[in-house]
Amino acid sequence: MLPLTLLRTAVYHPMLVELKNGETYNGHLISCDNFMNIHLRDVICTSRDGDRFWKIPECYIRGNTIKYLRLPEDVLGLVKEDTNEKPTRSGPPTRRPFRGRGDGGRGGHGGRSGGPGDHRKGGGGGGRGGHQGSRGGGRGGQQGGQLRQGR
Repeated sequence: MLPLTLLRTAVYHPMLVELKNGETYNGHLISCDNFMNIHLRDVICTSRDGDRFWKIPECYIRGNTIKYLRLPEDVLGLVKEDTNEKPTRSGPPTRRPFRGRGDGGRGGHGGRSGGPGDHRKGGGGGGRGGHQGSRGGGRGGQQGGQLRQGR
């Protein structure tokens, strides 16, 4: 089971968070994100030496400052229920068709230089041997080997 899965299941449950600097926060988890940043409500903050306490209505904690989280036992059971309810896909995995950027690529014209027909207007061709005369490919745009017209 992944830590973020466990944390997402623990939303609206009480938890204890200890930070790397030693401070602890007790409160109810409201939300979390992929960076393990968490938002707590009805929080009691304890100083690192344990002498001072603060009651805070809401608190946001950045994920990279967290040393550990302590969750209630019943949250672990909820995670197992959630994983059993997920539908599983049957059959082979499907591949999505490639969607590139225009007509570029080995030997094509166009690509990043703009829309179709840009190679006739003097724009750069696609990569690796586009329509650029004897200069070889380019990276699009108007630099380097432009087409010479009228010779």
